[in-house]
Amino acid sequence: MRWVRPWVSIVAIGAVSTGLAQMPSLEEVVRVALEDSPDLATAQARVEAARAAIRQARSAWWPQLLGSAGYTRTDNPPQAFMMSLNQRRLDMRSPLFDPNEPDDTDNTRLELQVRQLLLDFGRRSAGQEAAEAMARANEAAERGARNQLVFEVTRAYYSVQQAAAVAEVYVAQVQSIQESLRVARERLERGAVVRSDVLSLEVRLAEAQEEMVRARNAVELAVAALNTAVGKDVLTVNAVAVTVPQEVPPPPPAPCEHCLEEHPMLKAAAAVAEARRSQVRRARAEFAPTLYAFAAYDLDSGDAREFEDSYLAGVNLEWTLFDGARRRHALAEARAESDAADAEVRRARQQLQLELRQAIVRVREAYERWSVLGRSEESAAEALRLVRARYEQGAAELPELLNAEVALTSVRSRRTAALFEYLIAQANLRRAEGRAAELNPARARPTNDEEAAAAGPAMGKGVQP
Repeated sequence: MRWVRPWVSIVAIGAVSTGLAQMPSLEEVVRVALEDSPDLATAQARVEAARAAIRQARSAWWPQLLGSAGYTRTDNPPQAFMMSLNQRRLDMRSPLFDPNEPDDTDNTRLELQVRQLLLDFGRRSAGQEAAEAMARANEAAERGARNQLVFEVTRAYYSVQQAAAVAEVYVAQVQSIQESLRVARERLERGAVVRSDVLSLEVRLAEAQEEMVRARNAVELAVAALNTAVGKDVLTVNAVAVTVPQEVPPPPPAPCEHCLEEHPMLKAAAAVAEARRSQVRRARAEFAPTLYAFAAYDLDSGDAREFEDSYLAGVNLEWTLFDGARRRHALAEARAESDAADAEVRRARQQLQLELRQAIVRVREAYERWSVLGRSEESAAEALRLVRARYEQGAAELPELLNAEVALTSVRSRRTAALFEYLIAQANLRRAEGRAAELNPARARPTNDEEAAAAGPAMGKGVQP
């Protein structure tokens, strides 16, 4: 008989019996994460806030239009005199006119003011440039968050696949030991082996079943980690099914050095540095005067029915000559912030270069491990087949059979783990290049029993006994 993937079969039965959906693809899981991730929603909200800050900075170029309305009542001589004068009802020839003892005077005033900044020596333009640079920084940070999120979800997805595939190996081990135990019991009935062989196999079966339980629990934990990374429950244990890449491409010969300049986190740091430089120019412009034009249109009335109008217009030059060195210290702060931002750009570039080189080394290491373990698995599988055949004929001892079984399970589980570690390393390389959001994993498909059996030991299957 040929051993097949029992874990896939068990999972498929569970999925049908409970009515659960099939295992979603990686693209589907990533799409859900991009739609529902709170981290990405936070980054997108910051982008909107930065865009609003740009509109706020641009508003400084527009004139300010102010409207006001008020009511006052007084017997203060100067104020009463001016209110009556504004109402065009002051009669100094009247015998009742006494500027020192005026009657209570009411005034209702409606006013419309216009104020336009004409010259500020670059203060507004520097503020707008800083806002635009910060918007670019937040947009780049949002792309960086998307890049990181796609990697985290991809890693969690492949971790589920890895845990499920390793669980299959232990299920196959249990079945293999059960087969060996059946043969040993038949030989015991014929008197070909001693009872201690059967007992040893029963102990080994119990150990293998314990390992299988731990492996299945690892699947459940990996599913929980995936749902946490996505931000919602997209998978249940009963819906897990192992998918195998149709092809596993070799690692690239060299890291994508030019990708660093397009990496969203480096672009974000560079945009922040540009914003800080604009803020230095804005702080320097604070030392210059400002020139305003203004105009006001007033309506005054003593009974709030008949209003008299007046206007006022002119220009105003304002120049702060002394402010306790506030502007000088503000400029020093802006320059220090700019220097820190420039240093952060250098640090970000060095960190990204290190991460990129580490990622390419891990990809190569994982690929080499997977390739080497493939040859080891073929040898271990053939060794187990030969030992089992000899044991059935009474030409091999039980310890030799158990050692061969343990060796195959060990190399098969490591080979299975190495495959998905390589896929995770590839995803990490795309993250280090800033291209994780350009989801392009090795195309995968669900396996069925026939495909699993036909794939042979290269993908961690069982062997012909």
